[in-house]
Amino acid sequence: MPHNCIVVDLDRCIGCYSCEANCKMENDIALGEYWNKVIVEGPFGTFPDIEQYWLPTMCQQCEDAPCVHVCPTGASYRDPETNIVLIDKEKCIGCKYCMMACPYGVRSWNKKENVVEKCTLCSHLTVNGELPACVAKCCGECRYYGDLDDPESAPSKAIAAVSDKSALHHLTDVGNHPTTVYILHDKIATWRSSEE
Repeated sequence: MPHNCIVVDLDRCIGCYSCEANCKMENDIALGEYWNKVIVEGPFGTFPDIEQYWLPTMCQQCEDAPCVHVCPTGASYRDPETNIVLIDKEKCIGCKYCMMACPYGVRSWNKKENVVEKCTLCSHLTVNGELPACVAKCCGECRYYGDLDDPESAPSKAIAAVSDKSALHHLTDVGNHPTTVYILHDKIATWRSSEE
């Protein structure tokens, strides 16, 4: 079974917000709602020694997804073919348990449809061999999508190219095992996840 996720090279991220904007456009996300939100980390330090980076946050495709466990109707589920955590809007009753269970606050409430929504890794595109919108439109070319279990995939190659493994980061693991990987070397900035 594939282990699809996104790797983000924060060393290359220029804070252009194109991932956030293209996600909203591709998925027709309402104003004020986000499936991919960029958080500014910083600035930290004292001039002239200041550091800052941009942290895109989206569904972390957790190996042990709490959102799936708490959903009373099975609306939040892991697709058996792609292994991606998704939401079946037809089954969603709007209880928001999954929103409360998500440690990263990356689920959105669609007021118009009265359902919960989240990043789908653009499954409507990837099923046809295309890249998620945030990856395809990244100006800094810092986002990689693919199967982490495939050593020839773009994210696997991006991780393998990092010689200093201390530069590989995840959002705080509270037993859910997030799979999204962030690359950030100390020479750029010190990792300070907003979730920690």
